[in-house]
Amino acid sequence: MANLDGDNKPEWIKRVKSEGAIPLLDPDDCSNGWASPPGNSFMVRGPEYFSTKVKVPGGEFLLKPLGFDWIKGPKKISDILNNPKHRIRIALQDETPTGCKPFIWAFNLQVPSKENFSAVAYFVGLKPVPEGSLMEQFLKGDDAFRTKRLKLIANIVKGPWIVRKAVGEQAICVIGRALTCKYCIADDFIEVDVDIGSSVIANAIVHLAYNYLSTLAVDLAFLIESQTQSELPERILGAVRFSELQTTSATLVEMPSNENMGELLPSFPSRLWKSFGHSFSHLVQADTQDGSSSSIPSLVKGDVDNGLSEEGTKKWRDLHNLLSKVMSVES
Repeated sequence: MANLDGDNKPEWIKRVKSEGAIPLLDPDDCSNGWASPPGNSFMVRGPEYFSTKVKVPGGEFLLKPLGFDWIKGPKKISDILNNPKHRIRIALQDETPTGCKPFIWAFNLQVPSKENFSAVAYFVGLKPVPEGSLMEQFLKGDDAFRTKRLKLIANIVKGPWIVRKAVGEQAICVIGRALTCKYCIADDFIEVDVDIGSSVIANAIVHLAYNYLSTLAVDLAFLIESQTQSELPERILGAVRFSELQTTSATLVEMPSNENMGELLPSFPSRLWKSFGHSFSHLVQADTQDGSSSSIPSLVKGDVDNGLSEEGTKKWRDLHNLLSKVMSVES
């Protein structure tokens, strides 16, 4: 494993980052691993965004990267940090730092699949949350506030053309508007369980990407959206890169029987989302048979090129209209 930790990080953080089943690797070479991508690879709302619509590089993260898990379970995995046997919970219990107690942020992306995969990114704050900041409002506010504010930026760093075109150059989504989220907050952590299966469009795109999982490198940044001038510029909480994951690398998670994790049905019937995803993929392939690959529009940006057939253009517009209801498209 590459030595990616500076000497200024507590030993327990270095230990947690290195002990996951998916290894921490260099961002430029992290096959079947994870890394912390550069903040400037993401564009966020700048200090004058509401008057100029100008975005700026994301810069330094507010939180430190702590870990990444690629896991699966007998049911949809949620309430991960409520399990006292979880490796990060154990680290928190064993760690007795002087001064401010560390606070964990966990983002659990529940992938719609028969195997109930989850990709979980962990970040840690070592300093007190600034009073009156968006972070404090997010932690102390209600779910309605969180739903309107939690934003995801996704970049496809490496992958097949079909996935790049489906996702776009930089996909931006206010997660709560697009997907069902569950928030679990305790004294020393917050966990956001994001049900990707709760959206037809997200199902289709993720199913398409899942078929190319072992060839994909994806950067994901999490932030709280700035909606007033005084909240600008936006700051990224944390970001993670995972690259060329193998389904066989996912760790099986045993869920506590006493947790409220009864038999959870998929949010969207698996046969239907697979059919939708297949149709989505078929549409892309059908409209590129003339060899004009540059004519395929980005679903996120909603571009429609005259190179498509009339029927293909209508289908792309229908897909874009659906997508525009759940994606936050910013110029």
